[in-house]
Amino acid sequence: MGHRIGIDVGGTNTDAVLLDERDRVLAKAKTPNSDDVMTGIAEVARKVLADAAVDASQVTHVMLGTTQVTNAIIERRGLSRVGILRLGAPATAAIRPLAAWPEDLRARVEGPSALLPGGVEYDGRPISKFDAERTRDAVRRMAEEVEAFAVTGVFSPVRHDDEERVAEIIREECGDAVVVSLSNEIGSIGLLERENATVLNAAVTRVARRVSKAFEEALSGLGIRASLYLSQNDGTLMSLEYAMRYPILTIACGPTNSIRGAAYLSGLAEAIVVDVGGTSMDVGVLMNGFPRESAVAVEIGGVRTNFRMPDLVSIGLGGGSVVRETDGGVTIGPDSVGSHIVREARCFGGRTLTMSDVAVALGLARIGNVVPDVDAGLAERAYARAVRMAEEAIDRVKTSAGLMPVVAVGGGSVLLPERLAGASTVLKPEHYEVANAIGAAIAQVSGTVDRIFSTDNRTRDSVLEEARQMALDEAVRAGADPEAVEVIEVEEVPLAYLPGNAVRVKVKAAGRLKGY
Repeated sequence: MGHRIGIDVGGTNTDAVLLDERDRVLAKAKTPNSDDVMTGIAEVARKVLADAAVDASQVTHVMLGTTQVTNAIIERRGLSRVGILRLGAPATAAIRPLAAWPEDLRARVEGPSALLPGGVEYDGRPISKFDAERTRDAVRRMAEEVEAFAVTGVFSPVRHDDEERVAEIIREECGDAVVVSLSNEIGSIGLLERENATVLNAAVTRVARRVSKAFEEALSGLGIRASLYLSQNDGTLMSLEYAMRYPILTIACGPTNSIRGAAYLSGLAEAIVVDVGGTSMDVGVLMNGFPRESAVAVEIGGVRTNFRMPDLVSIGLGGGSVVRETDGGVTIGPDSVGSHIVREARCFGGRTLTMSDVAVALGLARIGNVVPDVDAGLAERAYARAVRMAEEAIDRVKTSAGLMPVVAVGGGSVLLPERLAGASTVLKPEHYEVANAIGAAIAQVSGTVDRIFSTDNRTRDSVLEEARQMALDEAVRAGADPEAVEVIEVEEVPLAYLPGNAVRVKVKAAGRLKGY
């Protein structure tokens, strides 16, 4: 075992921590984001190595949480054009692929599409016979116009033979290097949402490859020869190779890293976590030491999807949020000075009034190099407004009226008071400002299976055992040590509206990193 570096690229700063083999924090660092995000990665990694006087050769694992994939979708840049193949003809013709997408995003991503025979019913019976020749013809027509393919079959989480056959045909026609996303590996039940997630995954693969290459080069330049991992949005890790297949799983990994880091730093397995950065406040829930997942479909960049996502409430309240006095009182955000806070905030000599200035003026924090001239009444009103916003966000994630402990993390958590309505206690543990990087560094590798099974002609135990083994295999494929992976969560939901004694089974397995 050796040392680990956890790095998280947030909306404003890039944070890093260096941990030893006993998970003790040896050094931590922050640097403002630059236009070249990877420069920030190299800078914080260099800082923690220098501060701890640790040689690069002693680092065996580096973990990165990044917003690059999320930003690519939101900002509509760097996306690939995708050929879309839907298996289900003659059914599913009423709604074409990407019908509900925002027009600007669809224009960037949508390539030719084809509705082909194939797909299955809920119990695995074919809807129509798969047609290899029609599929091959469709792939040939698309090949010159697209950079990636997305394949979605009706009820493919039940049986995905047809999707696999399409993938084989695509590789025969376009080569092994072509990007192919299969919906059974990404989304859950629900054709359109699963198709959306699959197309997005194919569209961002090029972005993920660029990030991965830059990540490797940034660390190589420091002499770090380590196993590299990217953070997933369930609070676990995946190898770079696995991440290139499923880059969509990195979306929202920043808040989940903070939640995992909060669990580690506080020692709590059940709590509300409030992560305050420079631009926003993310509020989530710890359940059994992991982020609670959303039970509803989630929109990403205006696109409705159904793959796993953390259950978060995000509001425009952070250290860089702009404060304005109005006739009706005080407004905070949602706009923020972001990474330009060191130039624009008054506590750094700038002219923009931010929540950081309010905190400094009230004596809650020491930020910048100037004590800002802020009217005392305005500062008090702004702070009271910020506290109300935080308390409302906490109420929104709670499932009962009872009090729960709140763990405050992130550099902007200095904005939070020692007491909050709805909280039994408010904890700000040591190293709270780099909880996101710590969450990345201490994370395990996981695999998740979410499938519908028919229990006709088989026992419940055999169904659960098959699902468990699938999850264990998936965790190993993502980079977990086969000797140290175990099932940590099993969810079983009988589907009374489907005949055949159908049951939806969701299993998560996790384990330590391979070679650690």
